[in-house]
Amino acid sequence: MLIVMRRDAAEEHVKKVIQMLEENGYKARSIPGGERVSIAVLYNKAPVDAAWVQEMPGVKEAIAVTRPFKLVSRETKAEDTVVKVGHVAVGGEKMTVIAGPCAIEDESQALTIAEAVRAAGADIFRGGAFKPRTSPYSFQGLGEKGLQILAKVREATGMPVATEVMDLACFDMVEAYADILQIGTRNMQNFSLLRRAGESGRPVLLKRGMSATVEEWLMAAEYIMAEGNPNVILCERGVRTFVRHSRNTLDFSAVPVVQRESHLPVIVDPSHAAGFRDQVMPLARAAVAVNADGVMVEVHHAPEKAKSDGVQSLYPSQFAALCRQMQAIEEVLHL
Repeated sequence: MLIVMRRDAAEEHVKKVIQMLEENGYKARSIPGGERVSIAVLYNKAPVDAAWVQEMPGVKEAIAVTRPFKLVSRETKAEDTVVKVGHVAVGGEKMTVIAGPCAIEDESQALTIAEAVRAAGADIFRGGAFKPRTSPYSFQGLGEKGLQILAKVREATGMPVATEVMDLACFDMVEAYADILQIGTRNMQNFSLLRRAGESGRPVLLKRGMSATVEEWLMAAEYIMAEGNPNVILCERGVRTFVRHSRNTLDFSAVPVVQRESHLPVIVDPSHAAGFRDQVMPLARAAVAVNADGVMVEVHHAPEKAKSDGVQSLYPSQFAALCRQMQAIEEVLHL
């Protein structure tokens, strides 16, 4: 259920409604809006009788929420959510560009790439300090040393940094360094990790699971928001199909579907979807065309020497050209 407060409702009215709901065994979450505050009722096993709520001071109406994802749903919050990451806004009118190497390899590599992508137009720097790899013999990342390098990148360039948090054991460490906590496709339904992310004050970038439906993806976001963190960014990165010409099949149809069902911003990762450099630029351009809120692209100045996913990483010159192309497409869409 969603309880909509009147425009002139005082803060004490909101607190009183929340107190009353929690005294009756519900969990209530306040949702500030553009014109008024709403209150979402969570963990109810059955429909809530609205009659005893509607008579309270400050309450305008009580509305049943039909979607299983409540806080994520547009039924709960009609206006788009804009997630603030330092001076960068993800969502809203301007597309956000996140770029950087798959993995942080050393300080020189990270700073070289960071300076290149910033000059080309990137807003946020990405780089993995902990790397979940299919093979235990592949490069697993530098761990805390990689996080320290990311902090140096932020200091040197002014760009916020995003990196993946793999498990609860390293969560506090990653949280201390990163501006955005990424939860990867393999962890989309790691519910303990989602709950911990919901307790964090950091924005969370939630990638779609490689075999997940849109509803399962949104329910994973609901886990984060139900614990109190409203700053969730969704990332479409392709789903596993029977094709062999790319690593995954990028589901562009998911972008307008998510934007219809949810108020959360949704970005696209063409690098992990494609798995091959020559597909990344066309897919990134298409992401802008379907009105995604941003793209996340892997870039490396020497991809032939990269310790992780060099074959799908753009050269800095290619990334610079892509940024110009994406800006041109964005301008056409806003005519």
